[in-house]
Amino acid sequence: MADYQTIKVDISEGIMTLTLHRPEKMNAFTAEMMAEMISAFDLADADDDVRAVIVTGSGDKAFCAGADLSAGGATFDYAKRGDRDDNASAVKADGSVDLSHEGARDGGGRVTLRIFNCKKPVIGAINGAAVGIGVTMQLPMDIRIASTTARFGFVFARRGIVPEAASSWFLPRLVGISQALEWCYSGRVFGAEEALKGGLIRSIHEPQDLLSAARALAKELTSESAPVSVALTRQMMWRMLGAAHPMEAHKLDSRAIWARGAAGDAKEGVTSFLEKRPAQYPDKVSSQMPHFSPWMDEPKYG
Repeated sequence: MADYQTIKVDISEGIMTLTLHRPEKMNAFTAEMMAEMISAFDLADADDDVRAVIVTGSGDKAFCAGADLSAGGATFDYAKRGDRDDNASAVKADGSVDLSHEGARDGGGRVTLRIFNCKKPVIGAINGAAVGIGVTMQLPMDIRIASTTARFGFVFARRGIVPEAASSWFLPRLVGISQALEWCYSGRVFGAEEALKGGLIRSIHEPQDLLSAARALAKELTSESAPVSVALTRQMMWRMLGAAHPMEAHKLDSRAIWARGAAGDAKEGVTSFLEKRPAQYPDKVSSQMPHFSPWMDEPKYG
């Protein structure tokens, strides 16, 4: 396993726990954390022993307090900061910026797109303050649960910038356009109860119970389900949020049912049910995902 500096990764009982680990900085997001999170999700997808991923933060104060603001007023001026190796490469010789260049991409978006493409269920266990990228990185997670101490804030307008990390796509789909705009226009920080009422999180837990609740949920989601079926279901559901017509879902469903029906998992699923025993699914996410899927040929964002 990689030697990470800004995150911790633990794998036990089929669950990867990815912990943002800069407790002295309230787990503030950096370019290094971006790269390490992407690496950890690559590891999760490649490891067939990992059935689900939980993302949480170190300490009892913060999940992630947003971008590290130690650069002051230049925090979001990426061309000047140059803390990502490819930032400067987006700047042309005449000083103008090629906004289509890889180096001009938003780092938070790289993380959220990598989570979006993950083949395993992802659960956010929000243990404290989560603002800016600390909240937008949660949006492509399948389910978010929070402690009673959690606080959320889409604070971008109050920092003179705009929502990032592809949140203009994710947030309205999760909570509706009016709620998304209210939170983003005002930039105010709100508590777990409002997040629950607004549909951002699933449930609220006492701080000492948060991780155990997340692990119990991860096991409930995956312990009796075929991993390849879960991986396909995750992508089918997320992708069809943007489909123009239900016919697109019908075409994808038809391909998936055809492919899975002929696979070893389907035979085992039916046989184990008839024999009244736990299933032992043979297919592997790392090597036996069907290749008909429309996203298989997409660029690997992250």
